[in-house]
Amino acid sequence: MTAVSEIIGAPPGRLKAFAYAAAEKAPVYRVIMGVLLRAKERFVFRMRPHEILHEVHKCGLTPAPDAAEIESALEQLCEWGNLEAHPDTAEVHTVEDFYKQRHVYQITSQGESAELALNDYETGRKAELQTSALLDIRELLDDLRRMARDDAAPDPGKVHRDLLALRACFEALKAGAHTFMSMLEQEIDLQFDPDAQVDAIVARRQRLIDYLERFIAELVIATDAIVQSVRDIEECGLDRLLEQAAARRAADAVDPDPANVERIRGRVRAEWEDFRSWFASRSDRLTNADALRSRARAAIPALLSAITRINDRRNDRIDRFNDLRVLARWFAAAESDADAHRLWRTAFGLHPARHFLINDATLDEHEGRDVRPDTSWLDAPPLKISSRLRLFGALPRSGRLSRVVDRAAEKKKLAAATQDEVQRILTSPARFGAGGRMRLSDLETLESGEFELFLDLLGEAVSANALLSEGAEVLSSDGTLKVRLSPTGDARTAVIHTPEGTFEGPDFWISIEQNSIDEVTA
Repeated sequence: MTAVSEIIGAPPGRLKAFAYAAAEKAPVYRVIMGVLLRAKERFVFRMRPHEILHEVHKCGLTPAPDAAEIESALEQLCEWGNLEAHPDTAEVHTVEDFYKQRHVYQITSQGESAELALNDYETGRKAELQTSALLDIRELLDDLRRMARDDAAPDPGKVHRDLLALRACFEALKAGAHTFMSMLEQEIDLQFDPDAQVDAIVARRQRLIDYLERFIAELVIATDAIVQSVRDIEECGLDRLLEQAAARRAADAVDPDPANVERIRGRVRAEWEDFRSWFASRSDRLTNADALRSRARAAIPALLSAITRINDRRNDRIDRFNDLRVLARWFAAAESDADAHRLWRTAFGLHPARHFLINDATLDEHEGRDVRPDTSWLDAPPLKISSRLRLFGALPRSGRLSRVVDRAAEKKKLAAATQDEVQRILTSPARFGAGGRMRLSDLETLESGEFELFLDLLGEAVSANALLSEGAEVLSSDGTLKVRLSPTGDARTAVIHTPEGTFEGPDFWISIEQNSIDEVTA
């Protein structure tokens, strides 16, 4: 697998410089890197662990790390290449101090670049098109043009300062344009949210349109002036200015060998070519300034369309909820029930369809008149429509009727079952004592039908808590029988034999009698 460092052309391990930003103890690492970076700004390049610990505690990090945690973090940062550890021999007073391992730590150029990049990422760049940068660039180019036209040798310090300021304004212009156009694309693609503050969104986009119009006007004027100044400088003596700026920059170099001076001269020339190509047009490609102007112009109608869509959706929202609310207002404003019914049929399509009858007569008549397919219904001959279809919505069926299913056998079976149930209920009182009281144990045997009825009655009694110390009176499920159960008090067990098996349980006094018709009806 190809490493990321190989893909981007970086030396292996160089990307480890950012590992501390996503590590488990990232807050501790970031504070340590910040302490060493601020110390370097005060020209303190090396710090001891106890000094770093003291500065870390000043930052108010919670929970505050101890000395062991700081030592471990410093070793890890050295392993990633963000710090360098050097032996600390400044406080050695004895042989034991010499052999005791002590280190001072210094931030590396790699670690400094990583920390500055993270700070720049967290701070963020301003999303703005810097018209002031365009004005500064024009003024700086005017100064360089005057020095190029002057026959006397220009001041190398002033040339160097103007070129440095020109580079800074140019970089600020590019960075702000990139950030602003990226933000503008997101603003254009932003989806409409009905719950958002629509007025604020529309006002912000209107401000963006005005801002773009002003910048485009400034960019058009500034680009022409900048291109003309660049051409004048190149014609009057650009090489002399670049040579003086390179010599001034090389004078500050530690190693002023010819190769190093040549590299500085090439860097100054590359910076000017980069600036020139951004504004000056070429036949083979569009300049960055023209591309920026084109994107800004295209963004204005896109923002206007977005504002129009927001207003349309706000004024006439196309959704079912809004449509039903509008329809409800129309129903409330209807002058009569007939108008409301007409609105209901129109809105939901609840009106009769146009049906017509096709038979041999209508087909012959249609062929005889030779009506063209594109003939209007108003001009075409009338069609015969069945009045039954208009009234009932269906035509009478022709042909054989559906076969009637014979249910005589099922009815006979139901009648026999009903007769058996009635007979069982009528004979039950006689079997269970005919209204008199008897013991369950005296029944001894029961047939299947009698046992099923007995279980039904016993279930009703159980549900009525009849098996407690006191007796109870319950009705059968159909209300035709009245059952009284009362305990015998002698702790005897009743045994009843049935074709399905033997039933055993506590013995009870039982009496069953038939209810009158009035009682059952009540």
